[in-house]
Amino acid sequence: MEQRRCLTWRTRRIWIVYILVLVLVWKTALGQFRYSISEENTEGTAVGNIAKDLGLDKATLKERGYRIVSGSAEPPFRVNTDNGILYVNRKIDREEVCDRNKMCVIDLKTVLENPLEIHYVAVEILDINDHSPVFPEKEKRLEISESALPGARFQLQAARDPDVGQFAIQQYKLSHNEYFRVEVKDRGKDQKIPFLVLQKQLDRETNEKHKLRLTAVDGGKPAKSGDIEITVDVLDINDNSPVFTKELYSATLKENIPTGTVVIQVNATDLDQGANGEIIYSFGNEVDPKIMEIFSIDANTGEIHVTGKLDFEKSTSYEIDIQASDKAQVPLKTGKSVVITVADVNDNAPEIEVTSFSSSIKEDSKIGTTVALISVTDLDSGINGKVICAIKQGVPFTLSPSLQENMYAIVTISQLDREITSQYDVTIIAKDSGEPPHLTEKTISVVISDVNDNSPEFSTSPYTFYITENNSPGASVFAVKASDRDENDCARVSYHIIRDGSEDNKISSFLNINSDNGEILALKSFDFETLKTFQFQVVASDSGTPSLSNNVTVNVFILDQNDNAPVILYPLSSNGSAQGVEEIPRNVNAGHLVTKVRAYDADIGYNGWLLFSLQEVTDHSLFSLDRYTGQIRTLRSFTETDEAEHKLLILVKDNGNVSLSATATVIVKLVEPKEAFAASDVKSAAKDDEDSNVIFYLMITLGAVSVLFLVSIVVLIAMQCSKSTDYTSKYLPETNYDGTLFVTHITNQESELVLCNNCNDTESIGLVLPQGSHFTYF
Repeated sequence: MEQRRCLTWRTRRIWIVYILVLVLVWKTALGQFRYSISEENTEGTAVGNIAKDLGLDKATLKERGYRIVSGSAEPPFRVNTDNGILYVNRKIDREEVCDRNKMCVIDLKTVLENPLEIHYVAVEILDINDHSPVFPEKEKRLEISESALPGARFQLQAARDPDVGQFAIQQYKLSHNEYFRVEVKDRGKDQKIPFLVLQKQLDRETNEKHKLRLTAVDGGKPAKSGDIEITVDVLDINDNSPVFTKELYSATLKENIPTGTVVIQVNATDLDQGANGEIIYSFGNEVDPKIMEIFSIDANTGEIHVTGKLDFEKSTSYEIDIQASDKAQVPLKTGKSVVITVADVNDNAPEIEVTSFSSSIKEDSKIGTTVALISVTDLDSGINGKVICAIKQGVPFTLSPSLQENMYAIVTISQLDREITSQYDVTIIAKDSGEPPHLTEKTISVVISDVNDNSPEFSTSPYTFYITENNSPGASVFAVKASDRDENDCARVSYHIIRDGSEDNKISSFLNINSDNGEILALKSFDFETLKTFQFQVVASDSGTPSLSNNVTVNVFILDQNDNAPVILYPLSSNGSAQGVEEIPRNVNAGHLVTKVRAYDADIGYNGWLLFSLQEVTDHSLFSLDRYTGQIRTLRSFTETDEAEHKLLILVKDNGNVSLSATATVIVKLVEPKEAFAASDVKSAAKDDEDSNVIFYLMITLGAVSVLFLVSIVVLIAMQCSKSTDYTSKYLPETNYDGTLFVTHITNQESELVLCNNCNDTESIGLVLPQGSHFTYF
C-alpha cells in the first residue's frame, strides 16, 4: 500500500514539470508575457518589468515608443517608458471583469516600433476574499404541517458569493435547535444547495413558529459569512381539544340585578389554528331549562348574561354546565361548571301575619290580657332579615315577645273604657335592618265590648217644666230623657215615677210616664189658681245585669191662662149688679173726681192687667175715664142747661190674648151743694170698707212682683259675671209663685227686664224680641 502511494505521488510530480515546460516553450514562441496581480490593488501598483522581460534596456524601450494598444476604453494598466515597469492604471475588480470564471486573465497588446514588434502581455487577476456570501432574501418563511414525519426534506435557496475557488461558499451552518438540521448537496461550479431536514415531529401547540438562522461560510481566512432568517410556520391539524383557562369559574351576583348584566366571562383556548382553534360556547346538554330562562351565554365571547330575575329567596346559587367546542369538521368539546352565587339584598319587606286574633275584648279586662298573636317573617337573610317590631303609640296595647323568634303577643297595658274609646286601630310596625330598611305596617281593629259599668244619666238635673193650666187630661205634657253610655241592653233605659205616698208626692198620682221614652202624661187638668207648682222624682234604669239606675227631680210650674173675667168690686149694688149712683154738686169745677171704678181679675200678669173705657155716656163733654185707674172726673163745670142725671157705661177688660171683660154702670146725679155734702158723708163710710179690701189685694200682688223682680236682677247680675256665652233656660221655683214671668232680654250691650203674662206673647208692653236674641225665664 505504501509503495502504491509513493508511485502515485511521483507520477503527479512528473506531469507537473512536464506541463510547466510546455507552457514556457509556448510563451516564448508566441512572444507573450504573463503576470499575475491580486484584484483591488490601488492605482500605481507595479505589475512587472517589461523592459527586463523583453531583454531591452530602458533607453531602447523609450526610443522605440513602447506602448499598450487599447480601444476607446481606458486600459487598466500603463507602461512607464522611463523605467519599463507595468503599473496598475485603475483599481480592478475581478468579479466585475471575469464574473465567476475560475481564471481571470486580462490580455494586453503592446507594440514596439522601428522595427514593429507586437508583444502580448497576459495579466492574471487573482481573486481575494472581498465578498461575503449573500442570500437572495433576508428572511425566508416555510410552512410545514405538524403532521410531517421526521426525515422530511425542504430545499432552501442557496447563498451567492461572487468569489471563487477557496473563497467561494464552502459550507452551511444552521442555528442550534432540536427539530431541524441542514444538509448540503454539491452541484459543482461552486454551487452547494442547502436542505432543511426535519429531525423531530413538530407540535404547533407547543411551538407554532420556529426561528432558524442559516449561515453560509466561504473559505477565506478569515472566513466571511452571510445569514438568512428562516421562519417555519407549523401548520395546524385538529389535534387539540379546547382548554378552559381556569379550573373553577365562580361569580357572586346581587339578586334583582338588571337583565343584560354580564355575570362572568368564561374563556377557553384551543392550541389548534384557524377553524380548528376557533371556539364557540354553549350550555351543556343537561342544563335545567329554568336556568336557561335566567341566564344566557354568548357563543362567541363566552359571556354569561342575566336574562331573567334572580331571587335569593328562590335559589341561593346556580351550578351551570357549559362547554367549549372548536369549529373543525369533527369538533372537539370540553365541559366546565360555572358556580353562580346569589347575594341577598334587602328587597323583601317584612310580612306580618296575625295567627290568632280576638276581634273584641271586654272593657273590664285585666292589664296584660292577650288580644292577638302575630308572627313576623322576612324572606331576606342575615341582617336584611332581622326584623324589629313595635306598635304605634297612642293605644293601650304593646307587643310582648314570645319564646319563639319573631312571634309576638299583643297585650293590654292599661285599663280599657269603651265609653271613652269603643274601638282601637292597632298599627303594628315591622322594620328590617337592611340598608335601605323596609317597613311594613298592618292595622287590626280591636273592638272594646261593653260591660254594664255606667248608670243612666239624665240630660238635665233637675228638670224644670212649665205647663199651661187647663191642659187636656191624658195628653203628653213633657218628657225626660236619660242616656246610658253603655250599649245594647246595658244602654236600654226604662223610666218610672217614684210614688211613695207622701204628702208631697200625692200630685204624682195624677201623672203617668211612658217607660220606654220618658214621656209624661197628665191625667188631670191643672188649675193655676188652685196649684201653682209641684215636684216629683223619675227613676231611669238600664237593662244590664245587674241593673244600674239614676233618678232626677222634676219641678213643674203651672202657667196662668186668661180664664177669669174681671170682677167689678165697685160700684156694686145690693142685688149684686155692677151699678152705682154718684151724686155730685152742680158747682164742681173741671177735674173733679166723681168716683173710681174698681175691678179685680183672678188671673195675673197681662191676663190680670185691667183697662177701663167708656162705652156709653149721655154727654161726652162732661166726663172722662182714666184708662188705667178707672177714675171718673169732670171735664168742665156744669151749666144750667146740663141735665141733672147722667148714665155712664164702663167696660173693664183684661189684656189676655183673648180679652175677657165686665161692665159697670155709674149714674151721676147733679145736686145742689148742700145735698151733695150730706150724701157724701153717708157713702164715705161704706167706701172706706171697700177700699180697705182692694188695698189689701193690691199690696199682696205688689209684694210678690217686687220679690220676683229683685231675684231676677240678682240672677241676671250673676250670669253676666260668669261670662257664659250659653244662656240656658233656668227656672227658679218659688213657693209664692203666682204665674207671672219675668223675661230678661239680653243683648250684647244691655239687659232689659220686662213683665209678661204669657211668654209666648211677644206683644207684652209693646216688646218685640229680635230674632237670634237670647232670653232667660225667671
